[in-house]
Amino acid sequence: MEAQTQTAVTVETLVIAPIEKVWQCWTEPQHITQWCSASDDWHAPYAENDVRENGKFKTTMAAKDGSVSFDFSGVYSKVDHLQLIESVLDDGRKVSVRFLPEGNQTRIKETFETENTNPVEMQRQGWQAILDNFKNYTESAG
Repeated sequence: MEAQTQTAVTVETLVIAPIEKVWQCWTEPQHITQWCSASDDWHAPYAENDVRENGKFKTTMAAKDGSVSFDFSGVYSKVDHLQLIESVLDDGRKVSVRFLPEGNQTRIKETFETENTNPVEMQRQGWQAILDNFKNYTESAG
């Protein structure tokens, strides 16, 4: 059997909001459920998040028509408050999210290992769409 190779892909955005607000919207479940989807026909009806090393997270992502859903979940391997979140997904893939303050704005660089089912470009587009939803939500949140 051949070993599965995983590609690391980075997506990023610049959020017009201070780091504290960005961190809050990224980590608090009541915010996660408002932005964690790649398209308008999906949503995140449930989220739990224990943001600390060895803490667990789970976000249910579901089609709004109820046809399909799945849990996006894993364990945090490193958390540096307002700077970095690293995690290992339940399928073993690694994710790293860097928060870089730039004045009253925050750059987010998210690197993830791809899975072997869907094309890499499709995965990049999906992760970027979720990040774009995060940006739009955070910038408009009160």
